Amino acid sequence: MTTKTLEDIRANPIKTNDSTLTITMPNEKLKVGSHTFQLEVADDSGNISSPAQVMLIVIDSQAPTAVLTLNDEEGRPLENNSVAFGRGFILNGKRSVDIGGSIVSYTWTLVE
Repeated sequence: MTTKTLEDIRANPIKTNDSTLTITMPNEKLKVGSHTFQLEVADDSGNISSPAQVMLIVIDSQAPTAVLTLNDEEGRPLENNSVAFGRGFILNGKRSVDIGGSIVSYTWTLVE
């Protein structure tokens, strides 16, 4: 078995003597969506096959992580999450993350 990175196969076609190729993604990742891979094989007489293709579909099935912090009206962190009576504050969700894509909306609720 041969192992290469996604960067390797993006840079150049990979020729092996193995019938399997493992692609690792330690740095660059395939984006969500469809990606087509192609294989051509050659025999011991030098004949080359027609290309065979397969479509790999990368899905995002992992939920994002909401991270909520509190800041005062000037954007400074609130000590002990406390604010003086009658003062405004900022609900900050900018540290929220989504591994497979991007966050497109925020829904804010007061739970009393």
